[in-house]
Amino acid sequence: MLIPKRVKYRKMHRGRRTGIATRGATVAFGDFGLQAMEACWMSNRQIEAARRAMTRHVKRGGQIWIRIFPDKSITKKPAETRMGSGKGNPEGWVAVIKPGRVLFEMGGVTPQVAKEAMKLAAAKLPIKTRFVSAAGRAQGAPSTDGGGPR
Repeated sequence: MLIPKRVKYRKMHRGRRTGIATRGATVAFGDFGLQAMEACWMSNRQIEAARRAMTRHVKRGGQIWIRIFPDKSITKKPAETRMGSGKGNPEGWVAVIKPGRVLFEMGGVTPQVAKEAMKLAAAKLPIKTRFVSAAGRAQGAPSTDGGGPR
């Protein structure tokens, strides 16, 4: 599973889920991608589950790139603990996802295989996604929305 090797500070601020992705919003390495349509915190377990689903579908063919990394720590206080007395201990790691971010990319496979693999991966994720190609246009996306996610 993906976790940082080391970090300067163990406990991080929560932040706000606003705005759209300005970086990592286009297919850069492969021929096809899976693009986020909503904001979320995606755990390292969810990323790994999606990766496994794609890898198993394409078997030995093609190559997969993971374009996100869980570099934000999430803390949790123990059960049955009173409020106060500081921030809890780190429990896991998440990647901060903004709308428009390309999560996974795939190359060396046919569009049909890529679309099915991305569909299986999307079922493992907590957000709405869409299939995009390296040409930059979404496959099967409504044309009335102006092209990009809001």
